[in-house]
Amino acid sequence: MSEQTAAVNNGWMNRALNTIEVIGNKLPDPAVLFALLMVIVWGLSWLFSGMTFTEIDPRSGQQVQIVNLLSGAALTQFASNIVTTFVNFPPLGVVLVAMLGLGVAEYTGFINAGLRSILAVTPKMLLTPVLIAVGVLSHVAVDAGYVLVIPLGAVIFYAAGRHPLAGIAAAFAGVSGGFSATFFVPSSLDPLLAGMTQVSAQLLDPTVTINPLNNYIFTTASTFLIVLVGWFLTDKVIEPRLQATKVDGDTSQMVKMDALSAQERKGLRAAVISMFVVAALLALSIVVPAATPWAAPAEQVAEGMNPLLVAASPLMKSIVTLIFVFFLVPGIVYGYVAGTVQTHRDIIKGMSNAMSGMGYYIVMAFFCALFLYAFNQSNLGVLLALKGANALKAMGLPLAMTLVGIVFLSGLVNLVVGSASAKWALIGAIMVPMLMELGISPDLTQAAYRVGDSSTNIITPLLPYFPLIVVFCQKYVKNSGIGTLVALMLPYSIAMLVLWTAFLLGFWALDIPLGLGATYDYIPNR
Repeated sequence: MSEQTAAVNNGWMNRALNTIEVIGNKLPDPAVLFALLMVIVWGLSWLFSGMTFTEIDPRSGQQVQIVNLLSGAALTQFASNIVTTFVNFPPLGVVLVAMLGLGVAEYTGFINAGLRSILAVTPKMLLTPVLIAVGVLSHVAVDAGYVLVIPLGAVIFYAAGRHPLAGIAAAFAGVSGGFSATFFVPSSLDPLLAGMTQVSAQLLDPTVTINPLNNYIFTTASTFLIVLVGWFLTDKVIEPRLQATKVDGDTSQMVKMDALSAQERKGLRAAVISMFVVAALLALSIVVPAATPWAAPAEQVAEGMNPLLVAASPLMKSIVTLIFVFFLVPGIVYGYVAGTVQTHRDIIKGMSNAMSGMGYYIVMAFFCALFLYAFNQSNLGVLLALKGANALKAMGLPLAMTLVGIVFLSGLVNLVVGSASAKWALIGAIMVPMLMELGISPDLTQAAYRVGDSSTNIITPLLPYFPLIVVFCQKYVKNSGIGTLVALMLPYSIAMLVLWTAFLLGFWALDIPLGLGATYDYIPNR
């Protein structure tokens, strides 16, 4: 071990992260933890249900009322909806369908051969920034990064002789930590948040209109910040700390950096050709956005947005299906040409193997879905968000400190309310009009919210995909738990929270445009 590595491993940061990991991993199994949290929510809902709160829910215009989940009506509704709650848990279908295609590609050897060919020509020092950048870019495909980029990050790092958990951390930092960064291509989050910001702004001034790309320049520039921060932390902090963590998972099927055989090269060429054929067919079907069935109806497309890239478009709704196809087809072609499969039964076996490895995730997803359902039904998250927003408003801080306060409030609320749109619907209705009264534009307030929300995505177990990332870690380090993942991602979260906030304040100080049609100052009837 080098002196530099030893210093990292013996420093206060490493000791603090080790303590967090140990404490976190001493918590009950994640599935049991979600069940216990659900019981706690039930108890708190009963305790607070009889109290009166002055906070107004902006979604309903009514005072917040905590719902008693232990009442007969609530319990019977919970019992009757268990199957629906589990089946409709958003990440469940996304993960399982995508893994069917990935399972075939992995079983036949296509992913193995493809990664070996890429790694043979990619400098090791650039693996980290490229992986993080790909994670940020994956937002165009909605949640695809969680089920595609993060597990491949582990595989790529392991194949390159690096620790696979460092690959998971770097990919997770790009996919989720950089959720509000955009790599030149707008994401479906842009019009979603802008629409809510406009509704909040019009509570004070009905003439205000918000461009869906009002943060586009800032979020694009933020990509470079996320990549640089993630690159430094992964290579200089996270990976040295992981040197003492033994990879004790089943490595027999993992990528090894052997030279491709002639049969493998032949199979890879055929598989890549098949991918291009599928891509060409898809491109032909969307070549005329105004006429293609992949586009969203005109009434569901905000001004300035591509009808193919909004959340309501069939193309965006079919991302998981496209992932399935884009891995299934070349996986099958590679298998037959390279000789790794003989019959269709081998293809089905590849799918079955992929599903057998998801058993633990399915159990965790069941309890996670029930907990989130109970938490949302109770209105406890709504109450916490509104109390935090009102407390920040009451402080009367200077403008710059108020913006910092919004960033940190968004980060704290993110720990108890998982959905980015739900949080903004709650606190935006208070913060946007409040700051407009102080002369701050809705565009700037929205940007501050996005910084806080993204920075803490990677450390909250309430993120719907958090249990899945724990499962990815356990594939390589068997005793990985919630504490392992939180300790891995905490340095990224803190660094992003601080540096990204400073980056936003720098934009403000230098008067660099935030996006299209955006301003920093609010002027009535602008």
